[in-house]
Amino acid sequence: MSHTRPVSRRCLLGLTSAAVLASGTFGAGAAAARTSPAAGPLDALNRGARPLRDMGALGRMVGGARVVGLGEASHSGHEFFTLKQRVFRHLVATKGFTTFALEASWSTGLRLDAYVARGVGDPAQIMRDEFQGQYVFWNTEEYLDLIRWMRRYNVAHSGRPQLRFVGIDLGFPGKAAFDQVFDYLAAYRPELTDAIEPLYAPLRPEAGTEAGPWIANQLFAKSATERKADADAATSALALLRDRGRPHGSGRHGREAYAWAVQNATALAQSFTGYAFPDEQFPERMRYRDQAMAANTTWWLRHRSGRILLASNNGHIAYTSDNPAEFPEPAGAVLRRRLGDDYVNIGLTFNEGTVNALPDHTAQQPETYTVAPAPEGHNESTLDKVRYRDFSIDLRTAPAAARTWLDTARPTRSFGLYWSTDAPQIALGRSYDILIHLHRIEAGHLR
Repeated sequence: MSHTRPVSRRCLLGLTSAAVLASGTFGAGAAAARTSPAAGPLDALNRGARPLRDMGALGRMVGGARVVGLGEASHSGHEFFTLKQRVFRHLVATKGFTTFALEASWSTGLRLDAYVARGVGDPAQIMRDEFQGQYVFWNTEEYLDLIRWMRRYNVAHSGRPQLRFVGIDLGFPGKAAFDQVFDYLAAYRPELTDAIEPLYAPLRPEAGTEAGPWIANQLFAKSATERKADADAATSALALLRDRGRPHGSGRHGREAYAWAVQNATALAQSFTGYAFPDEQFPERMRYRDQAMAANTTWWLRHRSGRILLASNNGHIAYTSDNPAEFPEPAGAVLRRRLGDDYVNIGLTFNEGTVNALPDHTAQQPETYTVAPAPEGHNESTLDKVRYRDFSIDLRTAPAAARTWLDTARPTRSFGLYWSTDAPQIALGRSYDILIHLHRIEAGHLR
């Protein structure tokens, strides 16, 4: 396989095969006034901004949306992770949100959801098993704290709609998804087992399989022909389930079991299909991945009550791509097309601090890097002059002078798996409905 494409600075799975191998404090305070050539837009931004301590203002910006995409400008920022829990808890308490969706593998979500919903398993161990390789930055104290809080909430509020956790990505087709398909076959369609078992047998990871080595093996130990055969097998298993249809006379439980079986088989087919794209079709691989994330999110929305907070990279939850040549259409654009105003997104920016990242595509362990204050001409430089240290702003209703500035593309920070000082050109107003800016962040607490 050819691995000549440059390493992408984007996020999990937004990488060439070679890249994948290497596997707070939010209170508002008045910022010191500074002279800026952006005085016009700064005055308008000041009028539209709300201090981040005012979660009620952010809730009003979200409105009646059923899915809220909450981004991040770095995969490993402590304040980004804790902000997601803070926003989720507010939306749970005030707007009936029940699901935390993460840019993580579908099967990983099944394991963590079993703990959140029923207390099954050890979340710390599940995260060690699943959040490695290209998902290493999710294995943090911050996300473990969120997952444990969700479980405590469910125990304390047994009479209310339960909180759920879902992974919407296609990176690692773990054993949990296969098990759910076979459980359905045993209960409702035993006659299909003999046809589906040989299709899944070479694909199904054994118990204890780690995500990082499995992904590396899929990309490097298998030829393009073998990966295409794997995708065909997973797609054939899905077709068999769909063709046989819902079991007759099984009632509501049978209908629900069938829907879950098809969705699990769909997620498995997504994973193997994603890996079957050759490197020369990298943009189409990324288009497929974002479409899969959007499809999994909308499936969950339609089959579960409540609303969803979707946690991902800024580039995935956005409406416009900051790199159309490699990432043609973000999941956020697909969700807006499918859900209309039921989808609202929130971009996150920051001015300075530290982040974790891998030094390069050969590195095994992340390092911590210092990010200097944004230079003049970057979006963050002007945002950091707003009167609040940390703030939110509704970009859809910002004053006219701010709108003109927001609709102009300029350098904006975006840190993914690998350390890079590249700053893509982003027009904030065309990419996000709402923006949260933090003055300073620190690197996430990796476990």
